Amino acid sequence: MLLRAITPQDWDAILAIQDECYSQLDPEPLHVLQSKWQVSPQSCFVFEVDKSVVGYCLAHPWTTNMPPALYQPITHLPKADTLYLHDIAISAKAQGLGAGAKALTRLTLLADRYNLNSLSLVAVQGADSYWLKMGFKPQAIDKCLGSYTDDAIYMIYKINHRDER
Repeated sequence: MLLRAITPQDWDAILAIQDECYSQLDPEPLHVLQSKWQVSPQSCFVFEVDKSVVGYCLAHPWTTNMPPALYQPITHLPKADTLYLHDIAISAKAQGLGAGAKALTRLTLLADRYNLNSLSLVAVQGADSYWLKMGFKPQAIDKCLGSYTDDAIYMIYKINHRDER
């Protein structure tokens, strides 16, 4: 499985995978998804198998405990201390190939390079059990997660920087 930068030709596949993976959410519009990529292309990528896009990751620097609402384009980045995983979606035909672990490795290295203290995400549709296995911990926050699903859980993965090891 190849992880590579998103190109403009990938967006049809990304939209199709979003539709496949999120049964409890209305899909985010293309311009909203692309806004994450536009503000942080180095932390957004696709998963490719046999020259076919089978998954994607949209992540960007952000502020801990303040996840952005769904359906809102990102126009600028705040003073960041976390790398926020807005969306990691893998087609059913590629699940079980280790895409999540590969993405987590790439994102952890990127967060370390940018001296960010954590990775963070909002788990939906029961994905918190997967993220717990990957080392994320639930964290109570004051911000309402109303734009997500009813089971939405904010989660954090702490980064141990190289100079702290």
